[in-house]
Amino acid sequence: MRIELHCHSTCSDGTESPDAVAARAALRGVAVFALTDHDTCAVTGVAVAGARSLRAVELSCDHDGRTVHVLAYERGTSDGAGWQRLEHRLAAVRVARKHRLRVMAAKLEQRGIRIDVEPLLAVAEQRAIGRPDLARAMVAAGAATSKQDAFARHLYDGGPVDVPHRNLPLDEAVALGRDVGAALALAHPHLYDDRAYAILERHRDITGIEAYAGYYDGRERTRWLALADRLQLACTAGSDWHGPEQAQAQIGVDLPDERAAALLRWLELE
Repeated sequence: MRIELHCHSTCSDGTESPDAVAARAALRGVAVFALTDHDTCAVTGVAVAGARSLRAVELSCDHDGRTVHVLAYERGTSDGAGWQRLEHRLAAVRVARKHRLRVMAAKLEQRGIRIDVEPLLAVAEQRAIGRPDLARAMVAAGAATSKQDAFARHLYDGGPVDVPHRNLPLDEAVALGRDVGAALALAHPHLYDDRAYAILERHRDITGIEAYAGYYDGRERTRWLALADRLQLACTAGSDWHGPEQAQAQIGVDLPDERAAALLRWLELE
């Protein structure tokens, strides 16, 4: 079964509209779909033709001084009013993101690179905004040759232009997810390496893990499948797709039947 439970649109740092992402997923024959934009539920449950489509969000969380991403999915027992409360809390996070972008632009100007971020902020409205938006603006202004170049020289974590951003504390994010009745999964666990086990052991309400990522090779996938089995977690699947410039990535990841059936039960789709 082809699954896509981790992808992004122009509602956060993706380059295509929600409807365009959904159309791509339909062409790829995705059977279960969720748009998981960063820290916004502005577009909820965008539908993919022929697929089961879920409301979802990727939550940016602070944990022991580092960022951890948690995917929250609507399921049969989810509380619609709870999702509205979650969106209200995330609105405050988005305001902080806008302030952060202004500070990063000031740091760039100190390095001789002037980027006017106000047009970016003006069109942001309900969407989360961040470093990828600034990187694309730098490319457009000729200050970087590519988004990767902008990050490598200026915007990388702890770099000369990066500004720490206070995300939701992980404890609070998990509590909000529990309040909504969402199914919670740890996104891209390879970014946390051995810390992934400690995170999942401590936060038992996170009952899923993104073991099937489109960019994982067999060895990486086996590592997270083993952890999922050890902790009895559901295995989610997604591409972390942000746009067609990711030439190596496609929307949709294929799951073996047994894992797909367990995932559907976890999402209460069966």
